[in-house]
Amino acid sequence: MWKILKSLVACCALAIVAQPAIADSLHGKDIAKRWCANCHVVESGQTNAIDHAPPFSQIAKTPDFDQNKLSFLLLKPHPNMPALSLDRTEISDLAAYIGSLK
Repeated sequence: MWKILKSLVACCALAIVAQPAIADSLHGKDIAKRWCANCHVVESGQTNAIDHAPPFSQIAKTPDFDQNKLSFLLLKPHPNMPALSLDRTEISDLAAYIGSLK
């Protein structure tokens, strides 16, 4: 019985430690303004953007939007976007901000 209880406690402790940090959408908004606003509309009221870069609100409202998939996509360089010098936390925060625009 003690062996099972110890295993259960160890699993719970591991689950708590393994929890990812909660993304900060407010920090993500700051990142979006700094890194993305030259091409994308990142917030309401913004008037300048380029035609072929979708507004963040449009990205958030796509039916298959997934914050985790977006974070993964932003980790890898891809065509039509400059290489972002953001760490994983910043990318997660940026994706959380975009997701908040649903």
